[in-house]
Amino acid sequence: MSAGMVIIGAGMAGHRAVIQLRAADYAGPITLIGEEALLPYDRPPLSKAAITSEDAPTPVWLMDEGIAKSLNLTLQLGEQVKRIDRSNKTVITTKGEVAYDKLLLATGAKPRKLNGPGGEHALLLRDFGDAENLREKFQPGRKVVIIGGGFIGLELASSAAKRGCNVALVEAQSRILMRGVPASIAERVHAAHVAAGVEMYVGVGITAVHRNTVHLADGTVLPADVIVAGIGASPATQLAEEAGLSIENGIACDAQLRTSDPDILAAGDCCSFIHETYGRRIRLEAWRNAQEQAATAAANMLGGSKPQTSIPWFWSDQYDLSLQIAGQPDMGPDIVTREPSPGALLLFHLTSEGRLIGASGIGPGNSIARDIKLAEMMMQKNISPPAAQLADAAVPLKTLLKG
Repeated sequence: MSAGMVIIGAGMAGHRAVIQLRAADYAGPITLIGEEALLPYDRPPLSKAAITSEDAPTPVWLMDEGIAKSLNLTLQLGEQVKRIDRSNKTVITTKGEVAYDKLLLATGAKPRKLNGPGGEHALLLRDFGDAENLREKFQPGRKVVIIGGGFIGLELASSAAKRGCNVALVEAQSRILMRGVPASIAERVHAAHVAAGVEMYVGVGITAVHRNTVHLADGTVLPADVIVAGIGASPATQLAEEAGLSIENGIACDAQLRTSDPDILAAGDCCSFIHETYGRRIRLEAWRNAQEQAATAAANMLGGSKPQTSIPWFWSDQYDLSLQIAGQPDMGPDIVTREPSPGALLLFHLTSEGRLIGASGIGPGNSIARDIKLAEMMMQKNISPPAAQLADAAVPLKTLLKG
């Protein structure tokens, strides 16, 4: 009898892989192992709706018991994987052993802890329990200090402000959103936080953290009822590393999401892979990318040879603003600006040869969503649109899809 498919990680990538395996008519055993005792749920709301909702939040479930049963899925929740025995193709957990034919690592990423004196006083956001805890602590009038000006830190600052807290955000680098976001878009996000009453301390480091204060390098002392570290996440690679798999900014995979062991694949935040379109190794942290990679991994677990080639896409909500990024903007030295509607800004990133390789946008509500999608479609077709037409808001982007 076949040992079947085993998936470690019950988040978006793990859930989607199960769905894709069954959609491909795989009828063998599937085991999904997750550290949390909860059924798979969606994580993006944790920094937003799970904290800001007026009513007591509940997880946004990806799967319930009925769905799990209909998928003929063995769920092993609240169970930690201790190690992977590659020679015997077995996963050893705190409760026993599970044999596999193919293994998918979908272990995600874990928030970075704040190093330095007093770092233990800073709370983290990893799971639904953490979101519940922050929601309880983000009470009106409380002084909240958020450390980190990346996406998670900014989303938490926005949520705390919406809860009526007095919020201060600290970012050691010269501006917020240094990684992957152009300065002109970061400036609009910064302005939105200032308008919401957030005190922004940018370009200044932290010397110490105490239970109720955060001390900055310029001598400023910030009083704090709540301190939260939102300084990014690291791919969860410990299991893979201990199993002897190659690690390179995550679990190192080829274009087909296979690790250095052909019977073990990886998907989602935990893995880096060769993207053939860009000719380099990348790692992505976004729910849609986790879905797409899981679909690719599932096909290849069943013997396929499908590369992961979809255009990367990321989004974040900041107050009434939506920010979206598609492609690899950092690979496009030439930037074309377009203002499609009041308050909206689009930046198209072109290679030196004129090929569209990235798009960044920000605007109220869904004002830039359609244009980012059209830009994504142009990238998928390797189109080199005329810069003048990209800049002209009177030229519908849809007309540029013909190349």
